[in-house]
Amino acid sequence: MAAAYQTRIQRLRRLEALLPQPGTAPAQCLTGTRLLEILGEVYGDGSPDARRRALQRDLMTLVKDGRIEAVNPGGKPLRYRRVLDCIDDDALIWEYTLHQVHDLIAEAIPQRQLNRLWERLLHELDEPLLSQQQLRVVPDNLRLRPVELYPTVLQAVISALAKQLALKVTYRNAEGKRSRPILHPQALIQRGPIPYLIALKNNEDQPRLYALHRFIRAEVDESRTARAAEGFDLDQAIADGLVDFGQGTLIDLTIRVRGYLTPVLLACPFNDTQTTHDEPEDSPFSLSVSARLPQTGQLLRWLLGAGDNLEVVAPDELRNIVAAQARKMQDLYTSGT
Repeated sequence: MAAAYQTRIQRLRRLEALLPQPGTAPAQCLTGTRLLEILGEVYGDGSPDARRRALQRDLMTLVKDGRIEAVNPGGKPLRYRRVLDCIDDDALIWEYTLHQVHDLIAEAIPQRQLNRLWERLLHELDEPLLSQQQLRVVPDNLRLRPVELYPTVLQAVISALAKQLALKVTYRNAEGKRSRPILHPQALIQRGPIPYLIALKNNEDQPRLYALHRFIRAEVDESRTARAAEGFDLDQAIADGLVDFGQGTLIDLTIRVRGYLTPVLLACPFNDTQTTHDEPEDSPFSLSVSARLPQTGQLLRWLLGAGDNLEVVAPDELRNIVAAQARKMQDLYTSGT
């Protein structure tokens, strides 16, 4: 085999392995520009146009071979992901695996997507470099045990989503009232210990959240194709606050922190808007931190969870909310004493 041909085969394998797995949301798929940034020397040291054309030829080859796909045909810029779950067995060689790790790191580090890197290291490499005994992600918050589910319910929900069919369910709401709607599944999402089905109910047009542990029974309706919610996009639904982790209204947050939060926020800022200033020597706090953030339930829970290691300075509305919650907590521990 000619050296140039072998080099291109290795380059195609490396390019394919770098792309995210089938089903990855379009927003998380990679563009040609990002691929060139990650792969760097693979496409030589020629002019930017020449390197871009070489990459486009490789992408077109992989698309034609059915190995990858453009998730937004006709869009600008095009974004790509894999079509197949795994790479050919003959690529399972040590040097190739190390190239994959290099590329995954180049993708994740600039965007601080370490969780995504760990997940792909454990599950997406052709031959994982690290085992579960060598790499583990430990949450920094209390983890509740997941809810109990009926296995037949979960089987039906996953099957209906995969086959794009409707579900006939018996559902018990938080008040204990039962209903038997026809649901049209759109997506599954796990929030904390509880998985939810996002679905259209009967003839409604707006998706709702259904906690899976409240399903008493579920059956795939093989005769009914699930209706698609107009314009539904899971990433956008999350950003809009469907599961209380959305973008919310942007606020200019200023807090004062001390204790364990000082080194944490210096090493792990909220986002690129964060600024920090040392507090005066006579201050009970160590650091003043400001950032532009979405005001969400998630943020409020984080602020309350910091206890007396944090004081909300601004905005006034959020400061008052936190103060009111703190007074209610104090009343619980001081009433009757």
